Amino acid sequence: MKKTLLAGAALSLVMTGSAWADITIATAGPMTGQYASFGAQMKAGAEQAVADINAAGGVNGEMLKLEVGDDACDPKQAVAVANQFAGSGVSFVAGHFCSGSSIPASNVYAEEGIIQISPASTNPKFTDERPGEGIFRVCGRDDQQGAVAGEFLVENFPDKKVAFVHDKTAYGKGLADATMAAYEAAGGKPAMYEAYTAGEKDYTALVSKLKQEGIGVLYVGGYHTEAGLMARQMREQGMDTVLVSGDALVTDEYWAITGEAGEGTLMTFSPDPRKNEIAKPVVDALLAAGKTAEGYALYTYAAIQAWAQAVEAAGSTDYDAVVDALNEGTFETVLGELSFDEKGDVTLPGYVFYEWKDGQYDYLVQ
Repeated sequence: MKKTLLAGAALSLVMTGSAWADITIATAGPMTGQYASFGAQMKAGAEQAVADINAAGGVNGEMLKLEVGDDACDPKQAVAVANQFAGSGVSFVAGHFCSGSSIPASNVYAEEGIIQISPASTNPKFTDERPGEGIFRVCGRDDQQGAVAGEFLVENFPDKKVAFVHDKTAYGKGLADATMAAYEAAGGKPAMYEAYTAGEKDYTALVSKLKQEGIGVLYVGGYHTEAGLMARQMREQGMDTVLVSGDALVTDEYWAITGEAGEGTLMTFSPDPRKNEIAKPVVDALLAAGKTAEGYALYTYAAIQAWAQAVEAAGSTDYDAVVDALNEGTFETVLGELSFDEKGDVTLPGYVFYEWKDGQYDYLVQ
C-alpha cells in the first residue's frame, strides 16, 4: 500500500495522549471554520475515549495516541488529512463529520487499509457506495432521518405551506431531498424547493420570498449557522414560520445565533446519548473538564469504543481481522449495545424530534 504524505498550511494536526503510545488513531472534522463547534464535539469525545481506554490498560496492552485532523468540512482538505494520517501510520479514524468530507476521504482509507468509523456522516452514499469493507458509521442515515421528518411534517402541519431549502452540500441536499420525498409519499405537496449558498450572512431575499408565498413551515437541509440566520431574519420580518431541520442543529451555537428567535425550532436527532445511564461517567468527566458532551461527542467516543473492542477481539490491529470483528461483533458503548449491518451502517434506534426552548434542546413533548 502506498503511503502518501500531503502537507500544507490548510492542514492542522494536533497530537494528544502519551508521547510513546503504541497505537496511533485519529479523529478528523471541522476543527476550524464555521462548523468548528462540531469539530470541538468530536475532539472532546475522542480525547476522553483515549484517556479512559489508556487508564484501563490500553488495547491489548498497548497505549493509544491520538492525532486530530482539521478538514474544515472541505473535501480537498479532507483528502489531504486522510493522506497525512496514512503517512503517520494511523490504524483507525473516527471521522469525518461532513458527508462531503467523509466520502472522498474514505477512498484514501480504503486504499491505505485504514478503518474509518464516522460518528456523524449521514449521507446514504457513504456506506451504500463505500470503497472498502473497512468503512462504517455509528450515526443514522439521511433517508432514515428524512422518513421521520417527512411523515412528521404531514401529520403535524397539514394546513401549512411547507418549503424545502438546502445548501447544495452532500449532507444538506441529501437530507432535504430525503425529507421532501417522504413528505410527498405521505401526501404532502411542497410549496417551494430552493437552494441557498452556505456562508452568507444575509438571507433576507429568501426570507422575503418565503413571506410572500405564505410559507408556514421551512425545512432547512443544512447547518446551524445558516439556519440560525434564517430563523432570526424571519422573525425580523414578522413571520411566525416554524423552522425544522436535522441533526446539524445539535450545538449551543444555534441559540447563540438566533437568541429568542430560535424558540420553537424543531429538529431530528438520534435519542440523546447523554441520557443513557451507561454514559453518565463519561458525560460527568467531560463536563468536569469544561468540555462539551453534546451532539457528536459521545458518538465519537462510541466509534473508538467499538474499534477498540474489535481490536481486542481480533487480537491485533490487522486490518482484515479487525474488519471481520467489526462485522461479526456486538459492542458495548456509551450509545448502548450496537453492531453493524452488511453495509457498515449501525443498528441503533432511529431518529426522534427535539425542540429548542429557553436556549436548550430536548425531546419534543406533544
